[in-house]
Amino acid sequence: MSHAAAPHIDIAQALRRLPLFSEITDEQLRMLVGATHERDLARGEILFQQGDPPKGFYYVIRGQIKLAFASRQGNEKVVEVLGPSQSFGEAVLFMDRNYPVFAEALADSQLLLIDRGVVFTLIEEDPHFARSLLAGMAIRLHGMVRDVEAYSLNSGAQRVVSYLMSLGDTLSPGASLPCTRPPQDPITVTLPVSKHVLASRLNLVPETLSRIFHDLADRGLIHVHGSEITLTDVAGLRELGD
Repeated sequence: MSHAAAPHIDIAQALRRLPLFSEITDEQLRMLVGATHERDLARGEILFQQGDPPKGFYYVIRGQIKLAFASRQGNEKVVEVLGPSQSFGEAVLFMDRNYPVFAEALADSQLLLIDRGVVFTLIEEDPHFARSLLAGMAIRLHGMVRDVEAYSLNSGAQRVVSYLMSLGDTLSPGASLPCTRPPQDPITVTLPVSKHVLASRLNLVPETLSRIFHDLADRGLIHVHGSEITLTDVAGLRELGD
C-alpha cells in the first residue's frame, strides 16, 4: 500500500539531537553523516526479523517502533515501544549475536540507521564517546530491570494504573511547561499503542487488561472511550497505584 513521501531528514541536525552525539567534533559528525542512512517504514512493516544480524543501530525521527519476540507457541511479547528521539539496537552490536527480537512499525515511521563500522571507529578514537554509549545502555538496562521488578511485585491493576498515570504526567498546558492542573481535575490521555500491544507490554493478556479497565471504570476511577482514557479520579488512582 502506498503512503505519502516522508519529509527529508537533515541528518547532521538529527544526530546532534541524540545525546550520544551531543559532544562529538565536527569531523566526527561528518564521519557519522557519511555512514548514516534513512529508512522509511509504513505501518505494519518489519524493520528486521528476530535472528537477523545487526547492521548498526537506529534512531527514531518520527513514528513508533515495536520491539518484540515470538515464542515457539506463536505468542508475542512486546519488549519495548519506541518513539521519536529514542534509539535502539546499540547493545546488540557488541554481543556478536543476531537480534533477539523483531522490530515492527506501529505507525508510518522515519528512522536513521547508523552503520556499525563508524560506531566502532569512534569507540576506538574517542573514550568519551565510548563512555556515553555505555551510559545510554546502562540507563536502558536500568529501565528494563525496573519493569521486571514492577511485573514481579505489582498487581496487574497497579501496572495499568502506573502506566495511565505516567501518560497523565506528560500532559502540560504548554509545550515545555510542567502540568499545572489541580490533581483532582480529570485528565484525558490517549493510548499511544493498541490495547493488544499495551497488554503485552505490561505482561498481561488482553482479556485481563480489558477486565482491569472495566473494573476501574465501574469504580469511577476512569472512563474509557476507544483509545481515549479519562482519569476521572486522579487521587484515587494514585492511591491504588501506590
